[in-house]
Amino acid sequence: MKVTVTGATGAIGSRLVRALRERGDDVTVLSRDPARAGAALGVAASAWDPLAEPAPVAALAGRDAVVHLAGENIAQRWTEASRRAIHDSRSVGTRNLVAGLKSADPRPPVLVSASAIGFYGPHGDERLDESAAPGEDFVAAVVRDWEAAAQEAEVLGMRVARIRTGIVLDGESGALRKMLPPFKAGVGGPVAGGAHYMSWIHLDDVVGIMVKALDGAGWTGAINATAPEPVTNGEFSKALGRALHRPALAPVPALALRLLYGDMSAIVTTGQRVVPKRALELGYAFRHPDLDEALRSALGRGGSG
Repeated sequence: MKVTVTGATGAIGSRLVRALRERGDDVTVLSRDPARAGAALGVAASAWDPLAEPAPVAALAGRDAVVHLAGENIAQRWTEASRRAIHDSRSVGTRNLVAGLKSADPRPPVLVSASAIGFYGPHGDERLDESAAPGEDFVAAVVRDWEAAAQEAEVLGMRVARIRTGIVLDGESGALRKMLPPFKAGVGGPVAGGAHYMSWIHLDDVVGIMVKALDGAGWTGAINATAPEPVTNGEFSKALGRALHRPALAPVPALALRLLYGDMSAIVTTGQRVVPKRALELGYAFRHPDLDEALRSALGRGGSG
């Protein structure tokens, strides 16, 4: 399969590129810094500024599929400028990708586009599958616009899979990496009472779901990329403490996080109980469905020192 990937130097993108190459696929990446991306990933790379121009047709025409992962990091203090960057990197960037696809001949038949479970907004302990309605907060609005931009590729006759990813467990990046220092120091613990849900997934399974979405004709529309059993923040904290052989009893008050991160703290102190109904119906077999095992695996990749 010939696959073009955006956002390929991130944790998910780099692991996906490796998985595709290991099975013999021809991978090209689009990057603002193609020399760096190509050297880091060992693949062909083309220049593209997602906010400034349509994706280059030469890197799209004749490909079998496109995986779109590019987007500004959401885990930062939300100023007016950062909110705009978070939104536009997704909605404008995706529209510009679809603009390039519109001009590509022959056009790739498949688009696998990253999305996020932030689509649902905070929902307490309600179990949410892909049929649940969107939320109304800032993140939900960003994801709605992001997905709407990706869905424009359906008008071009493409099969579009929107992968709503949960909290990705990877010892070298993301939320888990940020949790490690206090837990290793023995001062980690539940956040804001620990009752809110964390819909987690191991990095291997995010990549596995994306690969299945590339290959399977039935993988279309919204697909939750979360492990089958979400846990509360309190349960997650205990499991991380077990994995690190450290206590996990020190509570982190919501007020402290709000003082540190501002409005962005809401994504840490609230949550969703999201289940991967579509992926399971489509036959996906999770490699890491158990949280304790998933944490041990993730921490074995750069996070257990």
